[in-house]
Amino acid sequence: MHRRDFIRYMTALGLVSGAGRLVLPEEVWAMAPQQTPQPLVAKAQGANYAQLVGDTIQALGGMKKFVNPGEVVVVKPNMAWDRTPEMAANANPLVVRQVVELCLEAGAKKVKVLDNTCHDARKAYANSGIKAAVEAIKDPRAVVEFVDDRGFVELRIEKAKALKKWYFYKEILEADRFINIPIAKNHSEARLTMCLKNMMGAIGGWRGRIHVGLHQNIADMNLLLRPDLHVLDATRIMLKNGPSGGSLEDVAVKNLVFAGTDPVALDALGTGLFGMKPADIGYITKSHQAGRGEMDLNKIKVL
Repeated sequence: MHRRDFIRYMTALGLVSGAGRLVLPEEVWAMAPQQTPQPLVAKAQGANYAQLVGDTIQALGGMKKFVNPGEVVVVKPNMAWDRTPEMAANANPLVVRQVVELCLEAGAKKVKVLDNTCHDARKAYANSGIKAAVEAIKDPRAVVEFVDDRGFVELRIEKAKALKKWYFYKEILEADRFINIPIAKNHSEARLTMCLKNMMGAIGGWRGRIHVGLHQNIADMNLLLRPDLHVLDATRIMLKNGPSGGSLEDVAVKNLVFAGTDPVALDALGTGLFGMKPADIGYITKSHQAGRGEMDLNKIKVL
């Protein structure tokens, strides 16, 4: 069952009300998208970042496997920070642009690029280079949208261990497809931020509350937020002083892109870029325990 069909199924059962409250009993969770026994992660390395994106997604079956003609797609890169691309605080604009172009080629009716930023949104969108990169496509179907604070709905999730209810962005929940583009980097509290942690940009509310019991809260929000595809940008990674950085001394050029549908598997592989192991990151372990994906590197097939 695809993510969009899962939301429709819950709506049909009356589990999503007009007030935006969501309750998921065991029988509904049993129908949620499940990972394959051996998740596939595509990996490519080189200096042509657009080609890396194309190669990894093609290895997974091509964008038409994830986006159907006439669908609305939300692309959520990490563009939360007022930093230029070389600082590696945000997803690389060339990576984001290529994902958007592939969605358009697959026949998407509209591709919305957005993030709930930490720094001022207008500065972050502009200085990340992402806004200009998407607008340069010059296709009216591709739009960069600012998050509207009125667009968050409060959802309750019964299976959550700590984050029993929170505010999630309605545009993302209602989209036909949802694509996550995080950047791999250091984080002062979570240690690392990649696919699972990047879902922070899909929620509202007071983020200070989320950082109390951060690792469990990340695992809990990922019970509901289920992107159809993750493209992990490791073209440049931030080794220290994350998540915002600000110095080129914090950055290492890796020229890598990973793609897959299992965020736990992608994050597990990503820990190796920083000399760590999957078990070193609490939210990876907790998300694995919650059934969101595979963290055993021996059980992940890398293409």
